[in-house]
Amino acid sequence: MTMSLRQSFTRAIGAAALLGTLTLPAAAQAPAQQPAAAPSGSTLDAIRARGALICGVNTGLAGFAQPNAQGVWSGFDVDYCRAIAIAIFGSDQPNRVRYVPTTAQARFTALQSGEVDVLSRNTTWTLSRDTSLGFDFPAINFYDGQGFMVKRSLGVQNARQLDGATICVQPGTTTEQNLADWARGARVQIRPVVIERLEENIAAYNAGRCDAYTTDVSGLAATRSAQQNPNDHVILPDVISKEPLGPLVRHGDQRFADIVRWVHFGLIAAEEFGITAANVGNMANDPRPEVQRIVGRTGDMGRMLGLDNAWMVNIIRTVGNYGEIFQRHLNPIGLQRGPNALWTTPGGLQYAPPFR
Repeated sequence: MTMSLRQSFTRAIGAAALLGTLTLPAAAQAPAQQPAAAPSGSTLDAIRARGALICGVNTGLAGFAQPNAQGVWSGFDVDYCRAIAIAIFGSDQPNRVRYVPTTAQARFTALQSGEVDVLSRNTTWTLSRDTSLGFDFPAINFYDGQGFMVKRSLGVQNARQLDGATICVQPGTTTEQNLADWARGARVQIRPVVIERLEENIAAYNAGRCDAYTTDVSGLAATRSAQQNPNDHVILPDVISKEPLGPLVRHGDQRFADIVRWVHFGLIAAEEFGITAANVGNMANDPRPEVQRIVGRTGDMGRMLGLDNAWMVNIIRTVGNYGEIFQRHLNPIGLQRGPNALWTTPGGLQYAPPFR
């Protein structure tokens, strides 16, 4: 390659690469329930004994994880929960996943304590979270970066014009730390308004308690799409950080981490090889060796993970491949693929190791 991954990321991660036309997403799938007791021993054994995967998700973020009026959850992160459960149980029965809404500050305690089996909650992979907090990040399923949203009426064109502004931000996040680092480096004076709950942050921004709201560009797009008049709000072009997002699990259970990791890689590989929800049933006749392994015809890939060899067929038949999940949930809130395109696309970073 003539371009390094870092260069590719830098070119691709701009807000313009992630944003597009805004519409509201549709809801689907799986009711929320109360979490069961904390697991002991093998996470996979505990999930099977319980009969359900317990998945920590956002309290409500359009496109990623949001319940409808009937309590049915939908979104990009929700479909990852569903995919993991399908890999384990072989079917998409609603009671196979229990969704636990978690705030930015409470999410890590929920995972550490065993209240949830996995977090699928737009969480950034950092060194400290990967080590001192006792977590593993099996994969990056969304490359993101932190930005700013302001009301169009302010006439602000870029982040440096926020000198002296009040900015709403959630505590206990990389967002809060990045904001302080950026302000120091850019020599911009800002006044953070720190509010824990996402809904209260957005309410404070809408009420004019802060001039701007900062979080990942994906979160800004989700928030903007949910506003009464989305065009009254502008996401500035500045991206001030790298935010590799993905599911996370507890240290010490490599088999479960492998399952979460290869569910993601399976979704990526399916898109690369053109395996979709519509055609997966016919892919058993595809002559390509890697396709044969992905759909479980050869290689015992599933059994290596402690799963049925039809695990990826079951997943793809229900939720589709990575591109289908992205299109269903994230395109409607205004996000383009950008760095989350396949590696075969210029600027794309999504890449699956070989199934062999």
